[in-house]
Amino acid sequence: MRITSYYPVLMVQEVAPIAAFYVSHFDFRPLFETDWYVHLQKSDDPSVNLAVLQGDHVTIPEPARGRAGGVLLNFEVDNVDAVHARLVAEGLPILLALRNETFGQRHFITADPSGVLIDVITPIPPDEAYTAQFRPEALPK
Repeated sequence: MRITSYYPVLMVQEVAPIAAFYVSHFDFRPLFETDWYVHLQKSDDPSVNLAVLQGDHVTIPEPARGRAGGVLLNFEVDNVDAVHARLVAEGLPILLALRNETFGQRHFITADPSGVLIDVITPIPPDEAYTAQFRPEALPK
């Protein structure tokens, strides 16, 4: 099987405000919009996509209808400090303060209005204890 595309789809109660959140704060642009589904793409990178779907839409099997749960979106960025400063100034909640992790991340966590967690990350070199757990080509520099 060859996968030709991969992106998360967030099931939410209100599509338009959640899509607008990602457009406003994370530089996505809508490629397709209905009242029940919006497909978003990063303005500067067509390989980065995200969709927002009304959680009780008829295309969702009835037992699975509802809101997204247990979801954490990771957005790796070049400069997490700059993104943190901008999002704080824009009033987004900071659920985990900006910090360095020994496993190789400088990051913070915020959330969209539906409660989906967003972990904004810049990879950093891990401590020696974690370095051995990475494949050499996957080590953050």
